[in-house]
Amino acid sequence: MAISEAWFHRLKAATRDLVKVCGGVVRAGEISGYSKTEVGRWQSATDTDVIPIPAALALEADSGRAFVSSVMAELNGRRLGEPGADARETANLARTHAEVAHAVGEASIQLAIAQEDGVISPGEAETIDRAYSEIERRVGVARMSLATAKVRVVKGDRQ
Repeated sequence: MAISEAWFHRLKAATRDLVKVCGGVVRAGEISGYSKTEVGRWQSATDTDVIPIPAALALEADSGRAFVSSVMAELNGRRLGEPGADARETANLARTHAEVAHAVGEASIQLAIAQEDGVISPGEAETIDRAYSEIERRVGVARMSLATAKVRVVKGDRQ
């Protein structure tokens, strides 16, 4: 696949940014195993040489920044995600579920206390109603988290 001139310049700009954060052409050459002259050609807009994938990966690993990989993903209609984003989302859903379960437990306790004498007083009914309201609120938060996850999947952010 031939890349357009605009994408070529995006790739060169990403390479320049990557080389810069790695400490310049000399250090980038040391990290990637290429000469400083070759590294210079990768970032020059007037040279047709582009950074090899193994070199980009080595420099990105050293810098912790995915400049070139991000451009390559965009070139193919994709986007890179943050490391651990899925794990954080899963942990958030687990936490919201636990909060729902906790609210149900609290309501159950209030109901059990109210039923001890066989009669639920208006005050006890109010306490139970507030506990049920808290369940509804927490379920709403959990459902919003799930809705957000569904939207990301529908828009294609997750493969």
